[in-house]
Amino acid sequence: MKWYIGNIAIKNQVVMAPMAGVSNPTYMKILENMGVGLAFTELISSEALVRNNEKTLEMLRGLEKMKIPVGVQLFGANPEVMAKAAQIVTKLYPNVFIDINMGCPVPKIAIKSGGGSALLKDPAKIGEIVTRVVDAVDVPVTVKIRSGWDASSINAVEVAKIIQKSGAKAISVHARTRAQGYSGESDWNIIKHVVAGVDIPVIGNGDILTCYDAKKMLDETKCAAVMIGRGLMGNPWLVRDCVNYLDKKLLPLNVTWDEKINMIAAHLQALVKDVGEKQAVLQMRGHILNYLRGLPENKEVKRAICASNSKAEILAILENYRNKLKKI
Repeated sequence: MKWYIGNIAIKNQVVMAPMAGVSNPTYMKILENMGVGLAFTELISSEALVRNNEKTLEMLRGLEKMKIPVGVQLFGANPEVMAKAAQIVTKLYPNVFIDINMGCPVPKIAIKSGGGSALLKDPAKIGEIVTRVVDAVDVPVTVKIRSGWDASSINAVEVAKIIQKSGAKAISVHARTRAQGYSGESDWNIIKHVVAGVDIPVIGNGDILTCYDAKKMLDETKCAAVMIGRGLMGNPWLVRDCVNYLDKKLLPLNVTWDEKINMIAAHLQALVKDVGEKQAVLQMRGHILNYLRGLPENKEVKRAICASNSKAEILAILENYRNKLKKI
């Protein structure tokens, strides 16, 4: 089902979450091919962008190739710097919009820098940051939040209303508190209350591991779309399953070990092309461990992958594993 963020049309209700080390242009392109409607980059430091930090700028390279809408997720606590960073991003990549992170629980983001979920403790500052960023760019601005700082300070609805009033065009709600991190269960009732409290689209996030979870969240909360995070690690096919189930009522397809090995090889080849072999080999280790999760006799191959130092070595390991699986 099509929906909108401002003037941007989103073709379906399946959204890729911002995930450190995962939500890069290479994996976005894989998910785009699987049918995802919208994607967000991993956290990008506004301070680093303003300082013209080369490593930070490299994290964005490849976004110009994306055909689906992409939100570049900025974090920081200084309204002026956030506004300048948003201008830098939209000048470099006219095809993206801006997302502001107010939900990251990682201490160096949420405590040391005063950004991420720490902003949930200062609703007035949230309003100031969103207003400054909205005024600075000509593209839609969205915001990602959590339920609250902890169980005694659930303020997602209050914060969402401020975000809407400040000019944002959509809100993503991870239905856990900062204190929960990524543990425990998400409380989808929080998403439901936010949906009822604002007039802009709300994207629900938390515990979407199957297409059935996606349908349940949409039905229970009436959110505009579902954002999938950890469920996509090593499982890009979840996007296909969710889109097919939500739009066509088609049941999930089985993914064979042969398909998984082929996808790992394709992912590696694409990443090498995008970031170079050295970086690609390092980055792919985590991806491959996720891809191999649940496959038989994978301990030895996992150890070999983590010790590998080249594309050729990884591809050889995968082919040996493929041949081993054929005999099982």
